[in-house]
Amino acid sequence: MLEEEYQLEYFKSQGLVRKVCSKCGAAYWTRDPSRETCGDAPCEPYSFIANPVFTPHSLDEMREAYLSFFERHGHTRIERYPVVARWRDDIYLTIASIADFQPFVTNGLVPPPANPLTISQPCIRLNDLDSVGRSGRHLTLFEMMAHHAFNSPGEDIYWKDRTVELCDEFLSSIGADLKRVTYKEHPWMGGGNAGPSVEVLIAGLEVATLVFMSLTRVPNDQEPVELEGVLYYPMKMRIVDTGYGLERLTWASKGSPTVYDAVFPEMVSRLMHAAGLEHLLDNKEFTKILGLNARFAGLMDISGPNLFQLRRKVAAAIDVPQEKLDKLITPIEKIYAIADHTRCLAYMLGDCVVPSNVREGYLARLVLRRTLRMMADLDLKDNLADLVEMQIRIIGTDSFEQSIAGVREIVDREVEKYAATLARGARIVQRIARTYKKKSERIPLQEVVTLYDSHGIPPEMVKDIAAQEGAVVEIPDNFYSQIADLHSENLPEKAAEDPLAKYRERIAGLPPTKKAYYDQPAEVEFEAMVIDYFDGCAVLDQTLFYPEGGGQPADTGTLVTTETMVRVEDTIKLGEVILHRVKGGTLKRGDRVKGIVDEERRWSLMRHHTATHLILRAAKEVLGAHIHQAGAQKGSESARIDIRHFKHITPEEMKRIEIRANQMVMENTPVYVSWENRTKAEQKYGFGLYQGGVPPGRQIRVVQVAGDIEACAGTHCRSTGEIGPIALLKVEHIQDGIERLEFSAGIAAITATQHLKDLIAVSAETLSVQQENLPASVNRFFTEWKEQRKEIERLQQKVVDLEVQQLVAEEIGGFGVVIREVDLPPQELVALASRISEGGDIALLAGGRERVHAVMASPVESLNAVEVIREVCEVLGGKGGGKPQIAQGGGPEVGRIGEALARGRALIESNLNG
Repeated sequence: MLEEEYQLEYFKSQGLVRKVCSKCGAAYWTRDPSRETCGDAPCEPYSFIANPVFTPHSLDEMREAYLSFFERHGHTRIERYPVVARWRDDIYLTIASIADFQPFVTNGLVPPPANPLTISQPCIRLNDLDSVGRSGRHLTLFEMMAHHAFNSPGEDIYWKDRTVELCDEFLSSIGADLKRVTYKEHPWMGGGNAGPSVEVLIAGLEVATLVFMSLTRVPNDQEPVELEGVLYYPMKMRIVDTGYGLERLTWASKGSPTVYDAVFPEMVSRLMHAAGLEHLLDNKEFTKILGLNARFAGLMDISGPNLFQLRRKVAAAIDVPQEKLDKLITPIEKIYAIADHTRCLAYMLGDCVVPSNVREGYLARLVLRRTLRMMADLDLKDNLADLVEMQIRIIGTDSFEQSIAGVREIVDREVEKYAATLARGARIVQRIARTYKKKSERIPLQEVVTLYDSHGIPPEMVKDIAAQEGAVVEIPDNFYSQIADLHSENLPEKAAEDPLAKYRERIAGLPPTKKAYYDQPAEVEFEAMVIDYFDGCAVLDQTLFYPEGGGQPADTGTLVTTETMVRVEDTIKLGEVILHRVKGGTLKRGDRVKGIVDEERRWSLMRHHTATHLILRAAKEVLGAHIHQAGAQKGSESARIDIRHFKHITPEEMKRIEIRANQMVMENTPVYVSWENRTKAEQKYGFGLYQGGVPPGRQIRVVQVAGDIEACAGTHCRSTGEIGPIALLKVEHIQDGIERLEFSAGIAAITATQHLKDLIAVSAETLSVQQENLPASVNRFFTEWKEQRKEIERLQQKVVDLEVQQLVAEEIGGFGVVIREVDLPPQELVALASRISEGGDIALLAGGRERVHAVMASPVESLNAVEVIREVCEVLGGKGGGKPQIAQGGGPEVGRIGEALARGRALIESNLNG
């Protein structure tokens, strides 16, 4: 970045000088002309531990000091956004305060909620997960306090000088000596944008970063700037993007040994007592060790093998053996990590994340199971749900949408699932370990990743069991960080070939099609003009035909001219132009047409789409605030909605959802549809708007159906009463954390209900009972059937016993052998062969009237039953397989049973006579 970007008038007016660090070579600004280093670690070690650089503040006090300071200086305080980034389709979790405003505000498409604004945004980053607890400074969740100004060509708020001035004034307001503050030049690049930035440093700690976002990788007519070999172009928007670390500022104000002691005093104390380590809380020598550990960690990258180097440095500094230091400090590091992870879980679950194997749910489960593993290592008896609840209460229950009861139930179920995973996983790991040991190979890392991703088996367990089995595996120290990185972004799928690509150039010059289906959703007839016709596709100036989108199929119908009538088989939206794919004739440009939408289909689709909103709302009322749509598909006969939920929906819950949805139908409330400014809609309704994904554009179409409010593009009834009855047909568990509800609405619901009635009637008639007596009769018949089945099995066993008594073994090679055609069902044939084998004899049996079943049982190790049965079944025209001790198969050649048994006899004689 060019040096002139940092030649600020404010720096000069305040007497700051630009210097170059004697250690790292970076440029920085300081009020102290004698300073030789930039003030950043590792050039300068932490000097605030036991020597605070700010006046003491708790976490809440520091947050309020920051926000109120910027309010006094003309900024509007806005509420935090959720930690799950529902308004983004590229990331799952909120990773920075600027992420709240990407992409629509930062690209100038929509205005910010306020300008300038200030916020304290909880952010989650798991890329340093393995360093949490160890480094003294890393956190999974941290609050990025920020003030943002969005400068556009028409509105100039403030830029670099005012940003740095505000930073100085804030730091001074919390007690900083500005002579100790340095501003390190650091060009910033990320997310396709770039700009100059300065890192704000004091006592070796970076407490803030001030980014001046002014460049983009999207080419425009401006002169580009080259950064690290990439061309960036000046943006129309110039954005002040600052980030102040709430936890770091609080840490530096307290001077505690680690950030965890400053941020989690209550939780650390509780966990230390639970682990039997409370005697260390007031131990000055131990406090000194923790402080040294944090100081040295601040000077180096502690990922991977570097942790060993950190331990060695600390051990040398306090003159104790490294093994002793490890034993002393490792339990404390786990306590710190648990304190951090439980707060992270409080925000994740409180903001309605459902643990699962995908998306943000995967990351929540990752953190939760890592917490459980560390609790087990420390032999903590605390209930994880209690710890997460404690964090929620410390933060404030009003901060979250999910109830404490809901959070506790989710955590408890995850604990149960983890226990089941461990019980099941041991056998899986044993099998894999033995396989690689037999091949004299190490268990590869990808195998460990697969075990975690597919089975939830933690790497520590893999390592322990592999060692027991004599197999070798190496787990990288940053395993969890690598896993988190793999699952933190919603990477776009490889784009499939665009079947409509050939039309895009043709329609580029056409005007947008007027979407009359939004203005008149209940109308089915309209008049329009054909403005283009090609390849069986008609483009009209306006249309009532709804194109497929949002899980709703396209309308069908007819287009009629004075000369012809064509069938509309599909309707497709391509940009702002709507194509009508027609059959049965042709149209020409300039034709006046009358469009007729298939009325029954349109109304059925509208009813099912509107009912989807009610089902979602009812599910949220019955199951909890965490309910979020994971997919939906509407049809004319039925529809389905997939929802995120942490357990199977019970029949009783299904009934309650159905009743609540129908109650909302009977309330007959109007359905409100409006186009609203995206930012204002988000502020008014929250991010539950984006149930079906994030639509593009400055304006979004907001649909309000009873209590459900969503950004939605479909066609809807005018009131809930127009939906008619709703019938929930079934619930299906389609994958971990996702339940599918299938339902019908309107006439389709009546038809579905009638079908069920017919099934009941036919069943009652078959059993010759009244319908109300059907459950009791079915239960009675089933009970009798089970009893009769047991009796049949007893009689079959008796048949086997009789057959065994009648079969006399012949001697071949010193062994008793029974080779016989026996007319028994397959199950009894296997039982008979097994009984003969248990008596020490070899059995080869075959029988059957329409298809032959053959069984071979061998108690002789040298005689492989599989090899014999394969040959026997080949004669019978089929195949066979099994185990060396017992194998079976069959074939259709009933007339060749004797030949097949003779083939088997020859093989047995050859083997036994050697």
